[in-house]
Amino acid sequence: MAIALSGCGILGKEFDETEGWSASEIYNKAAREMDSANYKRAIELYRKLETRYPFGRYAMQGQLDIAYAYYKSDEPEQAIAAADRFIKLYPQNPFVDYAYYMKGIVNYNRSVGFIDRFIPTDASQRDPGSALDAFQDFNELVRRFPDSKYAADARQRMLYLRSNLAKNEVHVARYYMKRGAYVAAANRAQYVIERFQRTSAVEDALEILIQAYDALGEERLAADARRVLDLNRQAGRFIDDEPAPDEISLGRKIWDYLSLDEN
Repeated sequence: MAIALSGCGILGKEFDETEGWSASEIYNKAAREMDSANYKRAIELYRKLETRYPFGRYAMQGQLDIAYAYYKSDEPEQAIAAADRFIKLYPQNPFVDYAYYMKGIVNYNRSVGFIDRFIPTDASQRDPGSALDAFQDFNELVRRFPDSKYAADARQRMLYLRSNLAKNEVHVARYYMKRGAYVAAANRAQYVIERFQRTSAVEDALEILIQAYDALGEERLAADARRVLDLNRQAGRFIDDEPAPDEISLGRKIWDYLSLDEN
């Protein structure tokens, strides 16, 4: 009876292959799962690592790795939370710029959306919330770490995001024009002209501004806007849309000098 009861106890206990593993063993196993694109399993292992060995170089690397695993698992909120946690715990770490960059990439891809991966759409017509977050994340990276190896890509994405944010304002202005809200349309168009210079949206904003002033009977203001539009067209000052940045492949390993996989 004693043997039988003991056996029932063993059967009732959930088997954990990592029981008794060292920090390096858990980390290396998680890394192999990441390399095999088994992100869910990798996340489980990184959580075990953080719980059992919350301090040290493996825990530090695991904090960044789990952010990447969440990103690849389409769990953006968790990815951002992990990156924020790393920034809070290791603000002076020489690789904290990667955490800022990760936040920007996560929000950037949230602004793209699932459908856009398969069907090209106009990104400027979507809710700009995630695009604004991504712009702020990249801006923080560039401000804090202007010489970071991620800064050049961040700046390119900021230009693209800024162009889309400007075009989003133009879409809103056009909506107001259709509804007969000419003052609101003029204000939106003026906002684009003042805040988003050097974007392709400025030309469209000037056209809307002219239409809004004409509808309001503001002939002098409409004439001024038309003159500005014509002068800039003749001078060739309007620019084309910013091209979408190329897709990136974020690597798992951030710093080589730790040589974690060799231990």
